[in-house]
Amino acid sequence: MSFVSFESSGHSTYGVWESEQTWLQVPASFQAQYPDLKSAIAANKLGELNAVTRQQGRKVQASEARLLPVIPNPGKILCVGLNYKSHVAETKRADSEHPSIFTRFVDSLSAHNAPLPRPATTTRFDFEGELAIIIGKGGRNIKQTDAFDHIAGYACFNDGTARDWQRHTHQWIPGKNFPLTGPFGPFMATTQEIPDVNRLTLETRLNGEVMQHASLADLIFTLPVIIEYVSGFTPLSAGDVIATGTPGGVGDRREPPVYMKAGDAIEIEITGLGTLRNRVVDAA
Repeated sequence: MSFVSFESSGHSTYGVWESEQTWLQVPASFQAQYPDLKSAIAANKLGELNAVTRQQGRKVQASEARLLPVIPNPGKILCVGLNYKSHVAETKRADSEHPSIFTRFVDSLSAHNAPLPRPATTTRFDFEGELAIIIGKGGRNIKQTDAFDHIAGYACFNDGTARDWQRHTHQWIPGKNFPLTGPFGPFMATTQEIPDVNRLTLETRLNGEVMQHASLADLIFTLPVIIEYVSGFTPLSAGDVIATGTPGGVGDRREPPVYMKAGDAIEIEITGLGTLRNRVVDAA
């Protein structure tokens, strides 16, 4: 099962992803009970959502609607830094005993095919292809052995970063939170569709050139470790998003550096999760 959030005729809605060009809109009666995808996840209604939408949903063409971030309204967006050996090596940092965690704000999220605005105050706008976890069942102090029971699904994520702002101090948050710099999508595939994340491959392409390529099995801190650690200091809720880190190959660490500029096409592809595409524009 794969789900998508989108806007049609000025109305925010959601439904089932069929293809790049076709989505099924949730029936109005179901949306009256569960107004967004996050509420359907919280109520443990994804199976019912899939069934009723496939039976009664309206077919929507991509040309008549626009995608939203998979979860447009997460309560929390938590991101893991330095979580692939290849990325740690290129940054020349020491290994860490615990995951490096920073936060994103909701207004920093964007969608598949949306313009990706390069902040006017940076010349060092970088890409970071990542796997995002969408929390299904909330909890606190979740054990690693139970972690996958708390995951609703997965999606592609691009942690677009203003590197100069990231390095103003030791706190990374400013460089990670310019508006609309975190594309998230195109859809969420459930854990039924992705039974083993270790078999997934992540690839980032800039103007068709492969910049990052890695197996999700290369994560330093696995998904259960991340969920146990994060839920140890904050309660997780349905619809919360965790971006799990980026592999080596980021533009900032290349010789010479490669940064995104207006007109560039950036793609994040993960096995079974489609391809997240955006065109870079100069922010107003």
